Amino acid sequence: MLHSSNKLLLALEAVLDIAYHAGGELVLSSEITRRQGIPRHYLDQTLQQLVRAGVLTSVRGPHGGYRLARERRRISVAEVVRVVRLLESREAPAIEIPTSEIGRAIVRPLWDLLTREIMARLDTITIDTLCEQAHKTGIA
Repeated sequence: MLHSSNKLLLALEAVLDIAYHAGGELVLSSEITRRQGIPRHYLDQTLQQLVRAGVLTSVRGPHGGYRLARERRRISVAEVVRVVRLLESREAPAIEIPTSEIGRAIVRPLWDLLTREIMARLDTITIDTLCEQAHKTGIA
């Protein structure tokens, strides 16, 4: 099921920050932390998961940092959501809550349908689209 956790929102902010500020260069996680106010303990683990998933690439060392693994028009918001959802499911496996017959037959299927529809919409929104919005609003 889809929910907007802090980790998810912070991951989207971090990817957008990298896309917006990279300009072909590497972006330091400390710069992201400073600009976005994202706690370092959230950021490092999430960035590494995004690297493993092929959303970002990283370079270690004193001149290291992060950049997008592909053109920003080829990375969807849904891709970032899927990576973070997988990370969160590993950290705290979902607890199956017993539901009533109406919950199993009506409510859960409705929620699953809405989740699929939201994810399909997020598949159409790219990081490039968000960068363009940030540029239009003058966000630096």
